[in-house]
Amino acid sequence: MSLGATVWFTGLSGAGKSTIARAVASLVSDEVDVEVLDGDELRATISSDLGFSPHDRDVHVLRVGFVAELLARHGTLVLVPVIAPYADTRDSVRRHHDEHGSTFVQVHVSTPLAECARRDPKGLYDKASSGQLTGLTGVADRYDEPVEPDLRIDTTDIDVPTAADRVLELLAERKLLD
Repeated sequence: MSLGATVWFTGLSGAGKSTIARAVASLVSDEVDVEVLDGDELRATISSDLGFSPHDRDVHVLRVGFVAELLARHGTLVLVPVIAPYADTRDSVRRHHDEHGSTFVQVHVSTPLAECARRDPKGLYDKASSGQLTGLTGVADRYDEPVEPDLRIDTTDIDVPTAADRVLELLAERKLLD
């Protein structure tokens, strides 16, 4: 049994947000209605008209937050792995959830920049260092680390199952999962 809620995974590119969200989804999908709203996938669809300027990043995050809250309000456990670099925009998404009586849980995947750059699953850090990419979050654009996330996970020294278990423990503590 699950009450609808949004679990917002924020962190740098390569931190492990999507990997953890998909692991959590696979662990609970037999028991609850769960959706993963991956930031990269949504950029190709509902935000295909946006670039990566600060304004466009904000618009993208607000769009994703709107969809997440709508699903959460209707009983879905929504796992949202997006960079969402700016604290004020993440706060706006949280307020939108609060205004509609929907639960919002923030997970900061706090893997350090050096480890994310070492992993570089999309080749973004290499492109940024060679000058092919400008504005990369954490390198040429700021990332506001959450001050008081509901959970902080550094994936440098833990595996995916352990990270997913920590998220599930938090959801159980909050009585969002049985």
